[in-house]
Amino acid sequence: MADTSDFRNGLIIKFRNEPYVITEFLHVKPGKGGAFVRTTLKNLKTGRVLENTFRAGESIEIIRVERRKFQYLYRDGDFLVCMDNETFEQINVPIELFGDSVEFLKESTEVEILFSDNEIITVEPPIFVNLTVTQTEPGFRGNTATGAVKPATLETGATINVPLFIEIGDVLKVDTRTGEYVERVKFN
Repeated sequence: MADTSDFRNGLIIKFRNEPYVITEFLHVKPGKGGAFVRTTLKNLKTGRVLENTFRAGESIEIIRVERRKFQYLYRDGDFLVCMDNETFEQINVPIELFGDSVEFLKESTEVEILFSDNEIITVEPPIFVNLTVTQTEPGFRGNTATGAVKPATLETGATINVPLFIEIGDVLKVDTRTGEYVERVKFN
């Protein structure tokens, strides 16, 4: 068993019988009373973030995880079929583990899957993906109002807001966590 002195950002612990990752922590030694550790924890299964205070020296259970790279192959109902890059073994991953980022994944995208005791804990898609615009309204010369945006449909079927100068065929860098346009990578 470990204790609160082992806390570090990114450490995965078992808390309330669920896997949580420590995103922030702060050791506090008040003038009166015992020391404690204030933490921000993120549930790896649900994505829910909560704050919790642990007494200094309190025992915690660290979860050993294995990160493996997989390639997303195709969608099969409520599952995404992914292939292990080393063993070429294919597994079905529940679509809800991908969250909202699933609409930005195209076939052959590499994802990281975290396992604990051969059970999938969570999936980490790439933070940024490059996708081609398949449909958008044309931009007009002089249409340069600051911050003006228009909807654009990407090759995966996702729709995002983009600046007015984006045209069909442009390749955009998209943040999979927020679904926002980052920059134009290549244009016609």
